[in-house]
Amino acid sequence: MRRIALLLFLGLQNNITFSQSVTGRVVDNSNQPLPGASVYYEGTTIATVTNDKGEFIIAYNNKLARPLVVSYIGFETYFIQDYTVNQHLMISMQLAVNKLREVVIRKDRFSRNEKMKIFKERFLGTTAFGKKTIVQNEADIEFEYDEETFVLKAYSEKPLVIINPSLGYKINYELYEFEIKFSRLGISSHDIRQSFYAGLSKYEETINSPQTVENREEAYKGSTVNFYRNLIYGDWSKKEFQLFSQGYIVNAADYFTLTFENDQYKVDVKKQKSISNIVASYGLIYNQKEKSQVIFTTETIYVDQSGNNLSLRDVSFLGAISEKRVGEMLPLNYGM
Repeated sequence: MRRIALLLFLGLQNNITFSQSVTGRVVDNSNQPLPGASVYYEGTTIATVTNDKGEFIIAYNNKLARPLVVSYIGFETYFIQDYTVNQHLMISMQLAVNKLREVVIRKDRFSRNEKMKIFKERFLGTTAFGKKTIVQNEADIEFEYDEETFVLKAYSEKPLVIINPSLGYKINYELYEFEIKFSRLGISSHDIRQSFYAGLSKYEETINSPQTVENREEAYKGSTVNFYRNLIYGDWSKKEFQLFSQGYIVNAADYFTLTFENDQYKVDVKKQKSISNIVASYGLIYNQKEKSQVIFTTETIYVDQSGNNLSLRDVSFLGAISEKRVGEMLPLNYGM
């Protein structure tokens, strides 16, 4: 029986090796293997770990042009943007240097509970799914409120461990940036002028039930990823997104020019002459009921084939679509 099991295992290994994949070896700066290092495509559920020789193999999908991320406790996170199918990578990890963030002690009038409340609203969201989503290690989150600029920032030296029971995912999220700009000295959601967050995410499926499958589809419909896939693949329709300009339904092809290059889409946005501070602002309706607004601050953005906007700061949303935050966020390999 052991021989049969071994043959089956070797056969499986051979099948994997000769399929479309990326392989590699992870070592430290002394060329010693790092077993148990985490290797994953950013923003997806596609992940693996290195064996006792520091070797790994991970599936390759040319439509999922995501950065390959390698992480190991005590070492700097390693990113690989340029890789090809059946490529073998040699990755030398560097010891992490404790970079102490300069903390400017500023007393402000807002409590940690108030800051945490607005953080959860803008990061996790206020939808039914968002309210059920939790950050297990929220004690690691630090806040800084500047009373002169009315800006709240959040930091975390450790990855946030996010549990989303509605969608059945555990997310490790490295928070790179979180910022809320208020219109006045306050911390109310009514006074928010702009909010932004960015980071690296790794998904792990924890529940796969009929209910979570249904919830995932609900979260996807009308989301930003749904919109960008709609945009790059031209899937405009009454059951999907429709584009409005000055109150009228318009043909998106007259307002967006798409060019496919370097495994991603270059999207040129037609500038609206009547608007001076931004490039363009369009109305959106999803499935004839969910109303939103999309605002472009540059004439060119880039979107990868998974529907991920690579020009994150150059596009903002208002309305229904903006309510879908991390609590409704799906891995970028969803539906692919």
